[in-house]
Amino acid sequence: MSKNTGNNNKNDSTSKDNHPLTSKLHELKDDFGNRIVDSNVESWLADIKKEVGDGIETLANKARGVFNPNTVTMQLEDIQSIILRDRPTPYYGTIVALKINNAEAGRQLLKTVLPDVTGSKAWHKDMQATLSIVMTYDGLEALGVPRSSLDSFPESFKAGMAKRAEKLRDFDINAPENWAAPFGDKGDIHVGAAIIADSKEKWQIKLKELQDNIQSYINEDNPANGDIEILMEHTFGSDNNVKNVFGYRDGISNPEIQGSGIQTPPSLDGEAIAAGEFVLGYKGEAGTIAPMPQPEVLGKNGSFMVLRAYNSHVAAFNKFLKDNTQSDEEAELLGAKMWGRWRSGAPLVLSPEHDDKKLGDDPNRNNNFGYKDDPYGKKCPFGAHARRMNPRDSKDFILSDVRLHRIVRRSVGFGEALSPDVTEDDGKERGLFFIGINAHAMETVEFLQSQWINDGNFMSLGEEKDPMLGVHHGDKDAAADTFTVPADPIRQRYHGIETFNTLYGGEYLFIPSLSALEWISELS
Repeated sequence: MSKNTGNNNKNDSTSKDNHPLTSKLHELKDDFGNRIVDSNVESWLADIKKEVGDGIETLANKARGVFNPNTVTMQLEDIQSIILRDRPTPYYGTIVALKINNAEAGRQLLKTVLPDVTGSKAWHKDMQATLSIVMTYDGLEALGVPRSSLDSFPESFKAGMAKRAEKLRDFDINAPENWAAPFGDKGDIHVGAAIIADSKEKWQIKLKELQDNIQSYINEDNPANGDIEILMEHTFGSDNNVKNVFGYRDGISNPEIQGSGIQTPPSLDGEAIAAGEFVLGYKGEAGTIAPMPQPEVLGKNGSFMVLRAYNSHVAAFNKFLKDNTQSDEEAELLGAKMWGRWRSGAPLVLSPEHDDKKLGDDPNRNNNFGYKDDPYGKKCPFGAHARRMNPRDSKDFILSDVRLHRIVRRSVGFGEALSPDVTEDDGKERGLFFIGINAHAMETVEFLQSQWINDGNFMSLGEEKDPMLGVHHGDKDAAADTFTVPADPIRQRYHGIETFNTLYGGEYLFIPSLSALEWISELS
């Protein structure tokens, strides 16, 4: 159907009241109930129809949420899209890590790419390839940011992830000395660029533009002597199923941010979380504006990012499931118990006995649940990955406190997924770039790592750790390598869990606003 109907008569079948887009959006309004203000619906429908035409149904399939411009109180045009805008479905992308050897060249590159950096204002329009720019503390220094501004950043960010290993519980195989280049002391990551798109064509065009812009600063014969050095270029992506390499649907649960205009599907979180918990320069849950980097143009509308790169051992996970069960059905159930969701994304609390693809595919249902009616963990174990990372209304947890530990997740996977019957490693690279965003992301992730992932006491599980992200040793006699599943008549305990996701690097990163990027590019 064309956007130009050729007849604007109110009685025409393509008039506003009968337009398929109007019908679709009224459905969305019904789904979200009072979350969209009735008095603004018609003008909103008209705006959406005018701006995206027939693309709205496609957009609805690509993004988890509805954009309502009447609720916007943030400066969306200045906030990088990676903070507020969900990834598309499917997605294709590349992460590029750069070292700045010449401050002036680095600032020139920022000025060149700045027009391509994507803001958040056009979230509700048809998705194009996006470019995000982030930087480490060393990167800010390498670009010539004044000392007075550098000193205004949080101490954890200044130190960097490798030096915060104890806070993060990055020990044993996950310790920084075992990381791969260019992470930690194996390299000097200064600036990161991330491109993501909903098609291979859009992704490749945007990537080529970035590569061309960088090329003039590269020394092909001796890269270390170039003004700018490419330390890493890593592709990632997922098909329409948006599943991680273990075969489980990912990226379902993200908080709704007050004032962003993006209204997410129903969930237990209830009201949107205050903007200042995720974007600098706005009031947080406590009603105050937290300190931010100075001057204001550098800090406001920015945020912080935690990047953690994992190699995933899918065959080992599949083998563990099979070795500890008697049938494929039991293996699937054990896997769901460890993740907290079935492969489709259906939560165990709503479907405890079997997978429910229809439930997993339904954004209005697959995140709208709590654990209050599962006080003994017989539907979803206390130690399941999803329950650990978001306890919701579990016993002894206060929702207001849980909200303070929420993080925007923009994680992406790389490599081929393995089917459940593969139990021998094929030697191919596959894994996950965990990307967490929060106005105090370093402290938030350090809490999650030390308390909710690598400690079982907060769930009365003793030494037990997260079965998917915890550091394990496969010791059948160690309490830390045990996973407990409450059941009738007696609980089941699975021993000898291995480390199924091995950390091979990570960084603490600053996400400047578009104004901040311009300010940095104009320093002298």
